[in-house]
Amino acid sequence: HGNHKEDSPFLNSADAASKKNDFYDRNLALFEEELDIRPKVSSLLSRLVSYTSITQGAKEHEEEESAQTSRRKIPKSPNMGTLMGVYLPCLQNIFGVILFLRLTWIVGMAGIMQSLLIVLMCCSCTMLTAISMSAIATNGVVPAGGAYFMISRSLGPEFGGAVGLCFYLGTTFASAMYILGAIEIFLKYLVPQAAIFHTTDPPGSDSAMLNNMRVYGSICLSLMAVVVFVGVKYVNKLASLFLACVIISIVSIYAGAFKSMTHPPEFSICMLGNRTLVRDRFDVCAKTVIKGNITVPSQLWDRFCLPGNMSSAQCDDYFIQNNVTEIQGIPGLGSGIIRENMWGNYQQKGEILEKAGLQSVDAHGAMENFGMYVSADIATSFTLLVGIFFPSATGIMAGSNRSGDLRDAQKSIPVGTILAITTTSLVYLSSVVLFGSCIEGVVLRDKFGDAVRKNLVVGTLSWPSPWVIVIGSFFSTVGAGLQSLTGAPRLLQAIAKDNIIPFLRVFGHGKTNGEPTWALLLTGLIAELGILIASLDMVAPILSMFFLMCYLFVNLACAVQTLLRTPNWRPRFKYYHWALSFLGMSMCLALMFISSWYYAIVAMGIAGMIYKYIEYQGAEKEWGDGIRGLSLSAARYALLRLEAGPPHTKNWRPQLLVLLKLDEDLHVKYPRLLTFASQLKAGKGLTIVGSVIQGNFLDSYGEMQAAEQAIKNMMEIERVKGFCQIVVASKVREGVVHLIQSCGLGGMKHNTVVMGWPYGWRQSEDPRAWKTFINTVRCTTAAHLALMVPKNVSFYPSNHERFTDGNIDVWWIVHDGGMLMLLPFLLKQHKVWRKCKMRIFTVAQMDDNSIQMKKDLATFLYQLRIEAEVEVVEMHNSDISAYTYERTLMMEQRSQMLRQMRLSSAERQREAQLVKDRHSLVRMGSLYSDEEEEVVEAPPEKVQMTWTREKCEAERRNRNNAPENFRELMSLKPDQSNVRRMHTAVKLNEVIVNRSHDARLVLLNMPGPPRNTDGDENC
Repeated sequence: HGNHKEDSPFLNSADAASKKNDFYDRNLALFEEELDIRPKVSSLLSRLVSYTSITQGAKEHEEEESAQTSRRKIPKSPNMGTLMGVYLPCLQNIFGVILFLRLTWIVGMAGIMQSLLIVLMCCSCTMLTAISMSAIATNGVVPAGGAYFMISRSLGPEFGGAVGLCFYLGTTFASAMYILGAIEIFLKYLVPQAAIFHTTDPPGSDSAMLNNMRVYGSICLSLMAVVVFVGVKYVNKLASLFLACVIISIVSIYAGAFKSMTHPPEFSICMLGNRTLVRDRFDVCAKTVIKGNITVPSQLWDRFCLPGNMSSAQCDDYFIQNNVTEIQGIPGLGSGIIRENMWGNYQQKGEILEKAGLQSVDAHGAMENFGMYVSADIATSFTLLVGIFFPSATGIMAGSNRSGDLRDAQKSIPVGTILAITTTSLVYLSSVVLFGSCIEGVVLRDKFGDAVRKNLVVGTLSWPSPWVIVIGSFFSTVGAGLQSLTGAPRLLQAIAKDNIIPFLRVFGHGKTNGEPTWALLLTGLIAELGILIASLDMVAPILSMFFLMCYLFVNLACAVQTLLRTPNWRPRFKYYHWALSFLGMSMCLALMFISSWYYAIVAMGIAGMIYKYIEYQGAEKEWGDGIRGLSLSAARYALLRLEAGPPHTKNWRPQLLVLLKLDEDLHVKYPRLLTFASQLKAGKGLTIVGSVIQGNFLDSYGEMQAAEQAIKNMMEIERVKGFCQIVVASKVREGVVHLIQSCGLGGMKHNTVVMGWPYGWRQSEDPRAWKTFINTVRCTTAAHLALMVPKNVSFYPSNHERFTDGNIDVWWIVHDGGMLMLLPFLLKQHKVWRKCKMRIFTVAQMDDNSIQMKKDLATFLYQLRIEAEVEVVEMHNSDISAYTYERTLMMEQRSQMLRQMRLSSAERQREAQLVKDRHSLVRMGSLYSDEEEEVVEAPPEKVQMTWTREKCEAERRNRNNAPENFRELMSLKPDQSNVRRMHTAVKLNEVIVNRSHDARLVLLNMPGPPRNTDGDENC
């Protein structure tokens, strides 16, 4: 009996348990602080184990009896196994209308060999897709939503949305195809009398049939939509009945085929020469019949000749010259008919079905008798048949769509799906061989069974009765249509709820029990478009495109994830390989263009438009998708390639580091710097926007994040495509140096620094404010980077302004490698500056040949392929003005004084102020009073000093020597070269103002900083 100190007899058991757990949760004292924000491993594991996927997806909530009972209900754990949850739903979805209505016709037209190739291509494509899908499905928990969730979570919202909508459109058109199939069975084989539109003219029978299909198809779609709206549970309950119909129908085909070995069914075909006749238009397959020892013309004679006349003169030529024979429609498995059906027999529209082995005299028949022969209703080719057959291989996603109901989705989905595809592929392959071995070629090519008294061709082979297949195929087709009509709105609802396509948001809503009402309405409207096409053979290739597009991206998703080797890519299903996925992807693409190249281009165009729409308009989603990983790998590869060597001169462009200043509220002080950067770059190359926050990183991290967000918002407003970098430093100067040194990565580094002109440094409270600018200029030069300093940046045009005229003036004083020429050219690429003209001014000294200079410059610009007006400005050596002399003298006096006085920084400020005050007594007039503010006018401060004996004596000596120092400063003569420099600056300034006062923008070289840092005070 241990001493359990945590348990207390005075607490109830629940409290005791919670206290006990709390005690255990807190006993890792080393990690106490982290336990507040991070869960302990044991509690995390217990939460993961109790996780269930039953609540995911748009599961319909059944009507609640009452609030109490619903609260008491324990969520039913998913309990479906592989057979019921994946295998049978996949079988039901894959087997469909094409198997019963079109497979015999495909075998007849393409022959056994090419039909096997078609089946093999389509089934291989779906099998490879299933392998890729299994890998994705077993990589983590698969939410209900199937293909859309798989692709969007693997390839990102853009691809996910595009492919999700393709899959949705495919499923919607599938429901239209199934409805058309059901109506075809109903009107052709079940109740032909129900046709509303009739025609006496045989060529017009097609249009009458299509109109019947449209009317009945629309009625059927409305009824099905009502059933789906009323309750999906009824559809689910009927699913097993529909599945039973499919299985019974397929079994009856096999039974009939094997029975035909010994007892082939009696379906005779009437042939005139080698042409097949429509059997239900006459009673006896003979030209004459004997009635009471008298030979009288048969119904067939009456059809081809004038009625009641035995004379052959008034008969059809072909009818007279050829014999009527009757052959067996289904010779049976042992008849050897397989040899005739081995190779293809493609036909043009309106071509009469002919049997190769029969004798025939080729004579021209009358056109009015054309309706007596069985003819091809559409032109056929291998590619067309691929497009028509492919929908019968789709439906492989049925298992993954039910992942929320599976006991072990990661085990059931791969096994069930691959088994279902294997089963259906074997059935299709064996059916092709059986049809080719049992049925006469002309009957196979007869799409609607006209030669066998309007019977369904597959039905003629089945045992015990053709009705088994007719009724079974009708119900299975109706069931498949209902399931498509149920699944498509849910898929649209899932896409809408993800909120990646803004205009689809309305379709995310539904009834209170989760039924997607609006999505069902849209699905019905799109399906109606398919029904108005009215031809099964026209609708099938459309949905083939959408499904193939979907499967292509499933394969791409798997291949991308496998090749990127992302850490979270750990599928339980191990039998996949990126090469298989690429093969599947290539097959999907090939099948798209094989079946219909123009539909393929349209489908890809739709997917591309949706992709671009989501990219520009859609909500930002981060799903850890493979495309982000692919971008990362591509960026890494490109950066490593850039590292190989310096960029060639041809590829050089300004890669900007824009240094921004923030105010106290962390707002950008001069947003026009960003405007200028966006106009200069026009979205090309690299732009890094940097800023420095003064302080300590540990304390200023939150401030840094806020500043980064503010800059990013401003970049978005100004349409600057680039990166943002904030540095926290104790001194702004140091932070700027860090940015210049460390921004960029590998070959993607800046080569140009953009910073604003220092405006407020004269009024700044910090006496060293100017040093930040000078220091940045020096650092940029030391790093061999270009420096751009826009002055009066607040007056620069915004991105919305347009200059219709004006000039961009370039003052080309020093050759800088062509940078100055490149800037206006880059600016003119932007719509703001496009209409401006470019003028280039260069300065000629007295001894230069200005005419030759102008010619040389024009040639240089021609070689650079830059259009500009060239002007050469001559600067005369005029007398040096008193203003220039006095300006230079004052600058040198101040510099000399500060060199003489080896003082601390605080004393230097004080003495600089004193010299300025003293010197103002002996100024030569007030010509330049507005310019005199070069020295920082800081208010005299009370300076605290710590005195030592040596310092005290030095101060006394300085005071004694002060008058002498002052006299020496007053008698100083300025250096001649400095006077000349100042003269050049003043004259150049005058010329620039005179010539370019009306220009939109003036660009000129800045002189580099002096190598000697001692004279910084004079800048």
